[in-house]
Amino acid sequence: MKTFLTTTALVALGLAAPALAEIRIGASISATGPAAFLGDPELKTLEMLVEELNAKGGINGEEIVLVAYDDNGDPNKARTFATRLVEDDEVVAIIGGTTTGTTMSILAVAEDAEIPFISLAGAIDIIDPVKPFTFKTPHTDRMACQKIFEDMQKNAITKIGMISGTDGFGASMQAQCKAVAPDYGIEIVADETYDPKDADMTAQLTKIKGTEGVQAVLNPGFGQGPSIVTRNYKQLDVGLPFYQSHGVASDGFIELAGAEAAEGVRLPGTALLVAGLLAADDPQKPVVDAYKAAFEEKTGTPVGTFGGYAHDAFLILTDAIARAGEAEPAAIRDAIEATTGLAGTTGVYSFTAEDHLGLDLSAFRMLEIKGGQWTLVE
Repeated sequence: MKTFLTTTALVALGLAAPALAEIRIGASISATGPAAFLGDPELKTLEMLVEELNAKGGINGEEIVLVAYDDNGDPNKARTFATRLVEDDEVVAIIGGTTTGTTMSILAVAEDAEIPFISLAGAIDIIDPVKPFTFKTPHTDRMACQKIFEDMQKNAITKIGMISGTDGFGASMQAQCKAVAPDYGIEIVADETYDPKDADMTAQLTKIKGTEGVQAVLNPGFGQGPSIVTRNYKQLDVGLPFYQSHGVASDGFIELAGAEAAEGVRLPGTALLVAGLLAADDPQKPVVDAYKAAFEEKTGTPVGTFGGYAHDAFLILTDAIARAGEAEPAAIRDAIEATTGLAGTTGVYSFTAEDHLGLDLSAFRMLEIKGGQWTLVE
């Protein structure tokens, strides 16, 4: 049985103040299950931000109520919860979809009900083609491929091997990388896959290592799989540049893979991972610093990319509600689509009718792991 979670707060000055009017926001998050390393910080972030905003008086004098369900990463449960959020809980918008699978289930419900939905998952299919009520905060897998290939191109890498997870994220990014590789003069000469539940990927990596002409290796995937691939890569002493996806852009990846094995790994990530290295005039620095400080004080755990996706979704949604002047789904949707120059932890968002992501490649930072720490690639 899933836990029904609500976050409410009453602002009191001396004696208890009258209850504020409510704006009900829904969420279906994978707080437990195989994607918990993504969903747990997302849920904690949403609860923290709701508490903070209500302490300041809510939005236009109305209190925010978060109605959140834990879908365990199960698309069927996510669909059930999305339906409940719309029909029973009467929310005005939904944040969630920790994974691509759960996102697609929620998306179908939200679009049918014409309720604004902001996804926290990466696949390009979420917003391409554009759906009227669906937006998302993470960069797309296509953008991750492009950022990685830009770096390869700078380093005269033209032939690569890929080892991709067969989960929704891995399969989608594998397809997107194949689609854009020719644009960067890159040929994929070895193409292997693994099941996310596999405990050893040595066989696939051995094939890639033995493929003539391979100059670098790319691993589209998320979860524990890429950590195992990274350890196997080190054990085999492949000795070639190794790239991972933004799906593992967190300190947890370094911990699972081990700092020694992860040494030198490159991937596209967000400003949040290198907060201390941002320039003073970086437009993201104030929001990154504020979120990092608040989250780490509240939870006692390091801030990460995935919680940042939830932060940005909440920022986009509440900013739109404030500008719309009313908490009605259609008005909120229109206000989100009119958002421009809104700095979040993931990038600076500017949505249009044709673009429901609102980010370009400049939002990605190319990162490299050195000494167990994230560093910026110059």
